[in-house]
Amino acid sequence: MSAPSEQTVCRRLAGRTAVVTGAGSGIGLAAARRLASEGARVVCGDIDQERGRAAAEETGGLFVRTDVTDPEQVEALFRAAYDTCGSVDVAFNNAGISPPDDDSILETGLEAWRRVQEVNLTSVYLCCKAALPYMRRQGKGSIINTASFVARMGAATSQISYTASKGGVLALSRELGVQFAREGIRVNALCPGPVNTPLLQELFAKDPERAARRLVHIPAGRFAEAEEIAAAVAFLASDDSSFVNATDFLVDGGISGAYVTPL
Repeated sequence: MSAPSEQTVCRRLAGRTAVVTGAGSGIGLAAARRLASEGARVVCGDIDQERGRAAAEETGGLFVRTDVTDPEQVEALFRAAYDTCGSVDVAFNNAGISPPDDDSILETGLEAWRRVQEVNLTSVYLCCKAALPYMRRQGKGSIINTASFVARMGAATSQISYTASKGGVLALSRELGVQFAREGIRVNALCPGPVNTPLLQELFAKDPERAARRLVHIPAGRFAEAEEIAAAVAFLASDDSSFVNATDFLVDGGISGAYVTPL
């Protein structure tokens, strides 16, 4: 079973500015492509200059090298978006890591715990904090924070800091969505299931049995493609989702709804 290979793309985001962190690869790159195809001016933030610049060139956007754990660099990213494009309409706060030393709580050290929390959760706090003033002045905006289906479920094959960080992203997004709703700003947590990205491929290449153990729980029988997650990002960024707010937007192939999956 494979992902859809063709899609009809409309231009729901013409004239809008979208900031994407982690834009150099995986979901971030797919989202940058999709948002650009729908008419958005894309500002690509990434710590990897080569990949980030390539993403910006491909999408006709702007690249700003950004360490998402650094408050000044995050502020500079959103300031560059506003100064160059005149608005900040969409913030896809997507950058994240899932390192091998984040494992069971019995094995994960404090340094690994803190590093994952900084990149996966603190960065979302910083990006929201930087984006909100622009959106409040405009009286509109859509913030999409990458959480995960693991924010909703438990796993015996734990990556404890990753799971906790994504739960934090979910709670933070819900809170902000409620707080700023009457100012025309929506905040949602995007919760993908396992996605066929370089990050996942690297994780499973060393341990195929680990991949197989996860795959059996997916009713669709496959991992998601990054383009499928990007389609959800475009929906949440657009006015088509104008009444979707403060929620955990699951794109998980049915994992969270499954008890027994098809043979």
